[in-house]
This record gives sequence, structure tokens and C-alpha cells, in this order.
Amino acid sequence: MNVPDTSDLLQTLLLGVAAGLVGGLAGVGGSVVVIPGLHLVFGDDPASRHHLYMAAAMMVNVAVAFPAARQHARAGAIRRDLLPSLLWSALVGIVAGVLTSNLIDGDKLKVGLAAFIGLYCLYLVARILGGSTETQAAAADVNRGKLLVSGGLAGFVGGVLGLGGGVILVPMLQLLCGIRLKQAIATSSAVICVTALIGAGIKVGTLGDHDQSIRDALLLAALMAPTAVLGAALGARLTHRLPLQWVRGVIIALLLLAASRMAGAW
Repeated sequence: MNVPDTSDLLQTLLLGVAAGLVGGLAGVGGSVVVIPGLHLVFGDDPASRHHLYMAAAMMVNVAVAFPAARQHARAGAIRRDLLPSLLWSALVGIVAGVLTSNLIDGDKLKVGLAAFIGLYCLYLVARILGGSTETQAAAADVNRGKLLVSGGLAGFVGGVLGLGGGVILVPMLQLLCGIRLKQAIATSSAVICVTALIGAGIKVGTLGDHDQSIRDALLLAALMAPTAVLGAALGARLTHRLPLQWVRGVIIALLLLAASRMAGAW
């Protein structure tokens, strides 16, 4: 990959802000913005470059998750009682997911990510139109098996697609475990702090298998991480101040833009 020119540099910095903002708002890590954005800025050729973008995005996830989790912790929104089960299962899942992604062609991963983002948007729309009500599950009411399934599936899908895992974990905590949206987002951010770090390390360490440069991945992540931190802190604050429906609407719009880019619609 060539050294970014001024235009590419500015776009990459702005991409970090957008990733952080979405990650902080939704507890999804930011990869759903970073990966499509990198394809837009730096291109799709060769197909194996997708693995490079995944590695860079997963490193940015780490930068996004920590400040977001800090803000959520200050708001008292993280369900610490759920973390032990979620963390262990998510760690196993993300290791398996990253190793699985290394066996799949970059073009197929790109299409898979676009399809997944589209399905996630449909889920969010269904939640809005269905007028879903918020519930609060006490610690004793949360089934440990459901937590293990939620963490494991979130980690695996996140590892395969290069995501933080929050895209899966947040809705599963809501639907399976009866956790409020804001608490699900906050708890997801805490889990991503650990899983993103491990997943990024494995993905970066195996870039040579795809003829991609570790240096390039580190450069992209270094450019985006500082602005992503700022965006994540802002997004986490807004989560606790904005109406839930407004938060969901913004997330849907941003994710649909990302999915359409991945699908080559623009």
C-alpha cells in the first residue's frame, strides 16, 4: 500500500472519528464503518487487501472500546455481574473466528460483511417498528448458558468478519438475556476491550499468510486511533443523553451506507 497523500490522510482521520462515534453510540466497535471506509479510500485490489483492512479495523476497535467503556462505567451502566461468562466465551469465539477468516477469500469476506450489516439493519428497524419495550433482568434471572452462547457467537462472528462483536452481542443481550439497551451497549463495550485486543493481535500476526504488510496495518490503525478515541468518548456520552429511537435511527443510516459501499452500490 502506498503512503497516503493529503486527501487520503484527511479521509482516514475522519474515518477514525466516524468509527469512534458509531462504536461509542452502539457498542459495536467501529469496524462496520472502518472496513467499508478503507475500501472506499484505498481500493479493493487485490482481494487479499480486505484482510489488511480487517486487521487495521480490529486495532481501532481497541482504541474505540476503552474510552467508550470508561464513559459507560462512569454512568454506572456496565453489568459487571455478566462479564465473567461473557468474556471467556467471547475470547474463545474470537480466536476461532479470526483463524476461520484466514481460510476465506477476501472478496467473500467483503460480501459476507455487507450482507451481515444489511441484516443487522433489518433487525434494528424491526425493533423500532415493533415498539419493543425495555426490560431489566436481575443478576439471578440471567441464564449463564445464554450468556455463554451470546459471548461465543459474538466473538466468532466478530472474528470472521473483523468486527468487535458488539453487533451480535448487544441484540443478544437484549433478546436472550433481557438486558436494557443502554446496559447492553455498555456491557458490550467492556467485553470488546478484551476480545478486540486478542483478535487484533492474532489477525495482525497472520497478515503474512495473505501477502499483506503488518507495517501497513499498523500505519492505518495509528492514523485512525487518535480520532477514534475522541469520537468514542463523544458517542458514549450521547448514548446516555439521546432518546433510544434517535440512537437507533442514526446507527441504521450509517450502517446502511457502509453496507451499500461494501456491496459496490456506490
